[in-house]
Amino acid sequence: MGIKRRHWAWAAAPLALALPAVTGCESTGTSTSTPDARAKPTAAPSSTPVARVCAKPAAGPAKAPAGAVTVDPAVVGDLAAKTKNNPPNTTFWLRPGEHRLDPDRYAQVIPKQGNRYVGAPGAVLDGRETNQYAFGGTARDVTIRHLTVQRFVAPHDEGVVNHDSADGWVIEHATIQNNSGAGLMAGARQRVRASCLRGNGQYGMNAYKATGRISGLVVEGNEITGNNTGDWERRRKGCGCTGGVKFWAVNGADVRGNWVHGNRGTGLWADTNNNDFRIENNVVEANDGAALIYETSYNAVIRNNTIRRNNWVEGRRQADRGDNFPFATVYLSESGGEPRIRARTDKIEIYRNVLENNWSGITLWENADRFCNSPANTSSGDCTLLVRDTDRCAEPAIAEPPLYADCRWKTQRVDIHDNRFVLDKSVVKCTAKCDRMAVLANYGTYPDWSPYQGEKVAEAITHEQDNRWHDNVYRGPWKFVLQDPSQVLDSGQWQGPPYQQDAGSTFGERAGGRGGP
Repeated sequence: MGIKRRHWAWAAAPLALALPAVTGCESTGTSTSTPDARAKPTAAPSSTPVARVCAKPAAGPAKAPAGAVTVDPAVVGDLAAKTKNNPPNTTFWLRPGEHRLDPDRYAQVIPKQGNRYVGAPGAVLDGRETNQYAFGGTARDVTIRHLTVQRFVAPHDEGVVNHDSADGWVIEHATIQNNSGAGLMAGARQRVRASCLRGNGQYGMNAYKATGRISGLVVEGNEITGNNTGDWERRRKGCGCTGGVKFWAVNGADVRGNWVHGNRGTGLWADTNNNDFRIENNVVEANDGAALIYETSYNAVIRNNTIRRNNWVEGRRQADRGDNFPFATVYLSESGGEPRIRARTDKIEIYRNVLENNWSGITLWENADRFCNSPANTSSGDCTLLVRDTDRCAEPAIAEPPLYADCRWKTQRVDIHDNRFVLDKSVVKCTAKCDRMAVLANYGTYPDWSPYQGEKVAEAITHEQDNRWHDNVYRGPWKFVLQDPSQVLDSGQWQGPPYQQDAGSTFGERAGGRGGP
């Protein structure tokens, strides 16, 4: 795709803030790149079922369904050949055993519209680290069930299953594992259910479509674990090109009931002009980075999730380097509610979640130098959903309404309520910088024609853009960062004037207990 990101976006411009270099964090004595440095998954509260798909995948039919074409694992290339030689809407039943494609890097299955691929117990489609793609082409409404797809070597930013992001695909009870690139791409109206997306080199799923936007995406009841084995954020520093799942320009997604754990990097990451997400009833835990990043995007409901032990690796790494930015487990970057963009909500609402022993809590951030047509806009060539022509966002017009507001992604209309935040520093093994909620921006500096220089954006995100915490329960020694990283407050200052955050919330120094408030 060629899209590069720097997801924290803090160092995009010189800052006028002096950041202290002391971390106060205890060393684990273990390299953060090793599995031992990661938090270990724990049992979920009984109220939140865990999608334990990978250990116990549902078995496919032991006999061929009526009318199905049987595929023989002993015949190399049989699946691709029979797909080519049969009409659309054919069902294929893959017998038990290892199925192979022809030994050519571009050999792949090109389904026809409405085709269905069903695996018998033990049916595996193996790329043998030779084939790049398993299923490609533009046919719509293809179904893949009860099939393991493994050891394909898709290039960076490309995917193995639904390589060309065709629409209407259904992937159910599948295991997509140990592939390079993304295990799975996504098209419009795609349904990914009860599947194991495990150990893939870049993403478990890359919801990206080269032309047009993806709509009506459902990701439900999956186990998404151990992805980004290639450690791409280290290999291409600041690329923003990893995650258990990465969403790009998706208009309408339901992400529910998944177990997202143990990924190297971010668990769920929505990046660049996503809109209308419902992220609910998930267990998101023990990911090296944030549980959730919602970046330069709009209108979402994030509710009823269990979020624990995330960001221990990346948060600790940044703190040990002396970075004072409040790296959080739920990170909203230039994202907010926008009533002018059609969705099921007109704000970002975060409620009834349990966040337990993560590296910090929720950070709302806005980069003053990141807007359409700015060299600090790492969403290369993209503009907001309110301005189609990026070239309009230039002087002198950008300094006046409506472009002054519409040329930048704004963290606004965020409502954080009825959540439970639990922090025990002895569990996280830190003494500082792992205990913060934040709403802040940097000091605007460039380009020289920017109308957002100085403290304008920091003042707006803190006081003027309707970002509110209220009616939450806090257990543990929480601190609160306002406007810029140098302003670290206690709960009394956070609740008092002029900020008046967390009305109706309760605070307790001792951590403990599970469940909702």
